[in-house]
Amino acid sequence: MPEPTTSTAEGRQRRTARDTAPHASPSPRAPDPAPDAAVALTARRLRDARRRANRRTLLVACVLAAALVGLLACSLLLGGLRGIAGQDVVPAAFGRRTGLADYVVHRIRMPRALAALLSGALFGLSGALYQRLIRNPLATPDIVGISAGSGAGAVTVLLFAAELPFGVELGALGGSFAMVAVLLALSRRAGRVDTYRLVLIGIGLAAVCTAYVDYLLTMAGEQSRTQMLRWLVGSVSGADWDGVTTLAAGLAACLLAAAPLGRALGALAVGDQLAAGLGTRVGAARTATLLLGAAAAALATSVTGPIGFVSLVSGPIAARLVGADRAVGLAVPVGAVIVLAADVAAQHAPQISPVPTGVLTALLGAPYFVWLILRRGPGAPS
Repeated sequence: MPEPTTSTAEGRQRRTARDTAPHASPSPRAPDPAPDAAVALTARRLRDARRRANRRTLLVACVLAAALVGLLACSLLLGGLRGIAGQDVVPAAFGRRTGLADYVVHRIRMPRALAALLSGALFGLSGALYQRLIRNPLATPDIVGISAGSGAGAVTVLLFAAELPFGVELGALGGSFAMVAVLLALSRRAGRVDTYRLVLIGIGLAAVCTAYVDYLLTMAGEQSRTQMLRWLVGSVSGADWDGVTTLAAGLAACLLAAAPLGRALGALAVGDQLAAGLGTRVGAARTATLLLGAAAAALATSVTGPIGFVSLVSGPIAARLVGADRAVGLAVPVGAVIVLAADVAAQHAPQISPVPTGVLTALLGAPYFVWLILRRGPGAPS
């Protein structure tokens, strides 16, 4: 019977040696390639989507540029060129001819066409800035009272200080900036601007400005009343090179000022709290955007009058073409196409021409405004 005892002792020794022996560290596992592959795939998809968006934006911009060139040609050529040689039209547009060609093309038609193009660009920019900031397609300068304020300021100057140099421009800017200041003061609640209150208060202030303008019209003489009424409807007839210079300089300044606001507007689109967490100065960005949109609308209004609904429709059209993130930039040529096309139709459309440009934009924009309200269901955000 000693053998089992010896076997048992040897087994115990082997178990003891095995338990006390240092455990070998497990060999390191190779990293799982699946997460890296997923990240690379996501990055590639994002790059492809960005390239497609860039190509689409470039294509749409080229189409809009071609449309503007065609509309400019229509504005210069339609209506007859009796007594003007065809080869003189383009040189005359740049002031390189004299006589009848210079008068008709360079002094009348070219300033009108450029005023329509530039004012439409400014209206489109102002509307897209407000819609992007307030995150509401109904919140545009002509809806929240900015255009009404600039119109009230300009009409005041037309009636009481018509000879003041740059008086209409200064009056329009002053009226729009005053409206922005009142809107910011009255729409603030709990230390922040309530955009819903801003829109409603703006509509009420627009009614006040309209009543003020109506009162001024009752005080004006017959000649001044006719001039103010035609200006209030919105028209580019009678535009001159001084007005074109004002619009061009204003558009360049507004575009330069809008460029740094792009990132802040993108952050504000996801909400004030998250934008502040990302480092955006929410109050400063909102005030700067409101003032910039007001300045763009006021500069356009000072030359052409308040051409209605252009700022309302330009941004949504641009958003449908290239997406909401790129709508602000593309709203500029979209607004230019809308006003220039409306002006060509106002001059040459059968049965209705000649009419002020603002009449046609209102005829097209008002139904769109109603449709925009009706399509927002009861559960839609304010």
